[in-house]
Amino acid sequence: MSKQALLVMDVQRVIVDRYPDPAYLPRLRKAIDAARADGVPVIHVTVGFRPGAPEVSARNKMFGRLAGVRLPAAAAQANEIHPDVAPEPGDILVTKRRVSAFAGSDLDMVLRANGIDHLVLTGIATSGVVLSTLRQASDLDFTLTVLSDGCLDNDPEVHRVLTEKVFPTQADVTTVAEWVAAH
Repeated sequence: MSKQALLVMDVQRVIVDRYPDPAYLPRLRKAIDAARADGVPVIHVTVGFRPGAPEVSARNKMFGRLAGVRLPAAAAQANEIHPDVAPEPGDILVTKRRVSAFAGSDLDMVLRANGIDHLVLTGIATSGVVLSTLRQASDLDFTLTVLSDGCLDNDPEVHRVLTEKVFPTQADVTTVAEWVAAH
């Protein structure tokens, strides 16, 4: 029998602030609450680096500006998971070092140690962490579900193309409400 986990990816304050959708966090909260009520593990994945970001190459187009930079203490709070979907005791926290939830993290080890073979993906952004994680998870033979309205992107057309045309080739795509009703 398949064992699912709900991945809540990159829902950090600093990221949420760049994607203003007042309905997103309450909707995501419904998925998280349903997962917890059904005994589905909730795994919060965040992007983060050590002080000075020694794991970042200056050649990396997305993160290179952080290489060698000592961020102020306020940056740590900005990178916290948004309080509206904050982890609770029993949730699993994973820190990644690049776009995919698997890149530089122990996610694969956590999933395999817990017998999880089906990932339910949510997060910000659809064209970033969700796409990268979906591709890698598919290559690792995980069964996948994407909650289309549990994902956000700053380009609605990119979000639509990914959730309607690209993701269905490797995952079941459904809505938060449909997934919650099934649990």
